Amino acid sequence: MGECKMCPRRCGADRENGKRGYCGESAGIRVARTSLHMWEEPCITGEHGSGTVFFSGCALKCIFCQNRTIAGSTVGKELTLEELADAFLRLQDKGAANINLVTAGHFADRLIPVIGLAKNKGLKIPLVYNSSGYETVETLKKLDGLVDIYLPDCKFYSKEIAGAYANAPDYFDITKDAIKEMVRQAGWPQFEENTGIMKKGVIVRHLVLPGHTKDSESIIQYLFETYGNKIYISIMNQYTPMDTWTKFPNLNRRITKREYERVVDFAISIGVQNAFIQEGETADESFIPKFDEGIL
Repeated sequence: MGECKMCPRRCGADRENGKRGYCGESAGIRVARTSLHMWEEPCITGEHGSGTVFFSGCALKCIFCQNRTIAGSTVGKELTLEELADAFLRLQDKGAANINLVTAGHFADRLIPVIGLAKNKGLKIPLVYNSSGYETVETLKKLDGLVDIYLPDCKFYSKEIAGAYANAPDYFDITKDAIKEMVRQAGWPQFEENTGIMKKGVIVRHLVLPGHTKDSESIIQYLFETYGNKIYISIMNQYTPMDTWTKFPNLNRRITKREYERVVDFAISIGVQNAFIQEGETADESFIPKFDEGIL
């Protein structure tokens, strides 16, 4: 981390000596919250919840982020490697279906010994890497053999939309390469026979944004034509407006039922079968964790 190039921003910050990168973080691992989380896909949530570990900071920083308090590095506690490994084990003891590392890419180098420590101490449940999708292949290759399930977003297809909403016009080009590497590592989906809990594989999430159904259709078409049934696609309707946007007024509203149904119908029409969809009023702030509750 002396000249950090861990994420696609390649900002070069000397995080080792206390400088903060584009992600907002220096070298020490900061965690905003650990908890049993009940609102992931059913095969990730399980009966008792996914053992989520929310890391402070983010290399993407979408302007509509629901988790902006942690993405903006405004909350979090620095943990030693052993403290973080112990947090994984506590989640396992609480019945977590897996350990779900949320937005961890900017700490990837530090996580490698943590995972080793946790496994040496008895961690047996799958490890989920929950990502914005904006990752370098070089960083992902360091996690080969350590991560069981990849849970990336694929947010934007259009360079213009990605540039406007995340200052990342290269988002799709970067993310498609990252997903390719994730699929190479995790392989075909595997599930526990009795519980349906995912053991290995890739689920690509896409959040439908208000006014951008064509972009959503382009993403789904690319994913299905490229991977077919080798991945699951999770089509989400839970976009929640967080602020009043003057520059992008379409972001001031939730997506309509008609917009979401159009995207789901498109997925069905091209043959997508391995998919998750959301029903009902999921765009609610109760789906956003309370990051002031700290470390379990």
